[in-house]
Amino acid sequence: MAEDLEDYTIIKEGEAEILMSVKNQVFYNKTQVNNRDLSIAVLRTFVSKRKEEHEAMLSKRTKSAGKASCKDAYEPAVEEESNGSALDNEKSNGESEVHKEISQDEPCSISEEPMKSSEGNHRGELKPLKVLEALSASGLRSLRYAREVEGIGKVVALDNDKASVEACQKNIKFNGSVAISKVESHLADARVYMLTHPKEFDMVDLDPYGSPSVFLDSAVQSVVDGGMLMCTATDMAVLCGGNGEVCYSKYGSYPLRGKYCHEMALRILLASIESHANRYKRYIVPILSVQMNFYVRVFVRVYTSASAMKNTPLKLSYVYQCVGCDSYHLQPLGRTVSKDSSVRYLPGFGPVVPQECSDCGKKYNMGGPIWSAPIHDQDWVTSILKSVKSMKEQYPAYDRISAVLTTISEELPDVPLFLSLHNLCGTLKCTSPSAVIFRSAVINAGYRISGTHVSPLGLKSDAPMDVIWDIMRCWVKNHPVKAQAPDQPGSVILAKEPVLQANFARAVASLSKAQAKKVARFLPNPERHWGPKLRAGRQITSKHISLLGPEAVNEHLNHENSEEPEPKRPKTDDASDPTSSS
Repeated sequence: MAEDLEDYTIIKEGEAEILMSVKNQVFYNKTQVNNRDLSIAVLRTFVSKRKEEHEAMLSKRTKSAGKASCKDAYEPAVEEESNGSALDNEKSNGESEVHKEISQDEPCSISEEPMKSSEGNHRGELKPLKVLEALSASGLRSLRYAREVEGIGKVVALDNDKASVEACQKNIKFNGSVAISKVESHLADARVYMLTHPKEFDMVDLDPYGSPSVFLDSAVQSVVDGGMLMCTATDMAVLCGGNGEVCYSKYGSYPLRGKYCHEMALRILLASIESHANRYKRYIVPILSVQMNFYVRVFVRVYTSASAMKNTPLKLSYVYQCVGCDSYHLQPLGRTVSKDSSVRYLPGFGPVVPQECSDCGKKYNMGGPIWSAPIHDQDWVTSILKSVKSMKEQYPAYDRISAVLTTISEELPDVPLFLSLHNLCGTLKCTSPSAVIFRSAVINAGYRISGTHVSPLGLKSDAPMDVIWDIMRCWVKNHPVKAQAPDQPGSVILAKEPVLQANFARAVASLSKAQAKKVARFLPNPERHWGPKLRAGRQITSKHISLLGPEAVNEHLNHENSEEPEPKRPKTDDASDPTSSS
């Protein structure tokens, strides 16, 4: 590292260190430490799960091969017995008895050696993980993968910006022999590279500045069967309904602007990935889906199966959102009809709602399609959380990611989207019951309810909307409200008598385990201006104070001012100048 380090800042995160230029030539965001820590936790669990799956496959193959070899060894003896003479029969019977005794005591002794060698061959098939970071910038993520996750053999870091690739190569050398032996950096278009390396990488990581939509088609092709795709989307204004037509053009779904918009963003992204995978007879299985800070991040496994791909319409739904109240309903895209051993795939029944909302009489907005199947695998979430807690010193953002994983572990996995208790009360213009009281009423009515990691005020429940509004009607009877105009949604809802008489007695399960233990679940940002940063290459000016903070902006401006300007070239006498003296 012969270059002068005055123009660089050394940034340490986890076990990796990088050199960052103060001129904003290469993108780096400190906020994404949560993203990187969570990715490392998932990748560690993926390594262990992959090993377990491989050992289970070997065990299954060993048993099936053992049965087949024993059967092949026994059949010639039976054939010889049936075709021999009477004298030979006596002899063969004796031999047959011996063979039977041997086969009972040592059923696979004949094939013992071949099985040992074949098992050794199979064990050799599980190679170290090959990882691709499609948009690497400084290479910090790739370096952390290589240095902190055991079982990784190679990390390929791509970028189509020359300055980023040079910075990444510099950082690889700066991190020593382990990084040099495992990480390689290339100047390439990620889309072309992934298309030309189909089914080559065990894990592909997409973390672009903005939308990942243009990378999804090539990404789902470059993952091996059973491999993992990690994908981040930071264009939340688009995914959350700010520009619905733009979202449809990028992801193939129309978003709705409800309190659940951030979870809907997750489900839109999953539906888009599934759509791209289906074009190549592949499908996805979500492991973990997280909304955090200013982005969404999904972790999915990619499999190939033309028959399993047919189930995709069963995992997608349209959403009907009432414009007057918080009522929403899901319309599944497809359904199945089973007859004997055959299954028929048919269009879903619809519509699931009338023209006007049955609760308040207003119209519906329709959005989607979204992924309506589970967005987490709870077994994986439990394993990831357990692994994180056992290695807490190795995660700089341990408090944040453990809080998120704890909340996710308590979510209802089969309930898409959620309600906001404050919005329900806002519609009725009433005082809000505590979350514990409302949860108790839902549980006492015979339904399930949980929180959501997306919002501290969000509540997931399998109770239908008419039950939710009946509970709120009973609450308002005990806590009267001022009269409203008769055409207001709240007035229309309260004009109806409740069919269900709510029981607000505190239920045992009204608090989750984490709440009962007072485990922190929603943490404040560790510092000010904890959010998105300026795109690399753009000049930092005073107008970026709200984004970066005054200290960072002033430091950069002072550094620019301190740089000495290049000396001007001295004027030279020109002989042809008529004004010059001879």
